[in-house]
Amino acid sequence: MLTATTIVDAPGRPLLLLGPSLGTSAEALWRRCAERLKGSHHVIGWDLPGHGSSRPAHGGFGIAGLARGVLTLVDNLRPGEPFRYAGVSVGGAVGLQLLLDAPGRVESAALICTGAKIGESTGWRQRAETVRADGVHAVVGASQQRWFAPGFTQRAPAVATALLDALRAADPESYALVCEALAAFDVRDRLGEITAPVLAIAGADDQPTPPENLSLIATRVRHGRLVVLDEVAHLAPAEKPEEVAALLEEHFGGPVTVDRVREAGMTVRRQVLGDEHVDRAVAGTTPFTRDFQELITAYAWGEIWTRPGLDRRSRSMITLTALVALGHQEELAMHLRAARTNGLTDDEIKEVLLQSAIYCGVPAANTAFRIAQQVLGEAP
Repeated sequence: MLTATTIVDAPGRPLLLLGPSLGTSAEALWRRCAERLKGSHHVIGWDLPGHGSSRPAHGGFGIAGLARGVLTLVDNLRPGEPFRYAGVSVGGAVGLQLLLDAPGRVESAALICTGAKIGESTGWRQRAETVRADGVHAVVGASQQRWFAPGFTQRAPAVATALLDALRAADPESYALVCEALAAFDVRDRLGEITAPVLAIAGADDQPTPPENLSLIATRVRHGRLVVLDEVAHLAPAEKPEEVAALLEEHFGGPVTVDRVREAGMTVRRQVLGDEHVDRAVAGTTPFTRDFQELITAYAWGEIWTRPGLDRRSRSMITLTALVALGHQEELAMHLRAARTNGLTDDEIKEVLLQSAIYCGVPAANTAFRIAQQVLGEAP
């Protein structure tokens, strides 16, 4: 069902397996990043069913089924040997499943722009229905908006085109089956079982899997680190290949060294969370903005959003109300999307905005309803 593609041929080196995002191929998503690893790994990418070089699927498989397929690929290459893993979005979800189902095989993992639960089940099922009815071309426009940070398609048109072409070439039924696999995926309650070292990489502009998704992973696994990359949305290895390669080399390279990470323009900060150390890095900063970015990464995403006192739904409702009251329209749009990820329905969001109209003022709520109508009308 799954097909492997050799991206960096170095047979004597440790095996690094790279997982894709929905709608992409390993070649289009990972090539530029993997080639910057300086020959430190034998790098193999795998493609989802009906994507890239993999044959279409003819029945459901679930994330656990994809993880079994990945293990079969590895055993065909190096039977029984441990390996290192990096995956984006659904590829990251498969990485989590591998860490849970085959803990003796995965030495360490980098989970990128992903989550222990991604989006809402209803949204995934609706997207599956859309693609079955109208083909993958029906989701290309929305995918382009989700995938890339503002300005990326102008800065790197060839990269964006290759990724969107991979989406257009995907088999509609296989795409729909991956959507259904994601609809059923939720391992948030099992993250504490993961003992292998995990690097969680988030895009600061990522809407489908915002930084708090990655913070949840980094703080709940036994040995986790969170990295947030500025000017990155949902496809970090394609958007910032040099920075992601530097982080992978640091994570998979044995003793922790951060020279290349700093060379790539990132600051690294270590903070104690519970009994574990969590390294946090921010990319794309300047000396003037670095301290502020570290403040946001460490305290907003690293401490406040992961405190156990309130559930994610309650935090979202409080955040929406505060943003309406203060008129922070740009942040409101981002957190409306995050509210859906955190479990709020559109009707519940409407009720929050109605309450805000009473206590924050009608003009502020009027603007908030306008923004919400636009955001909630987007494809999930």
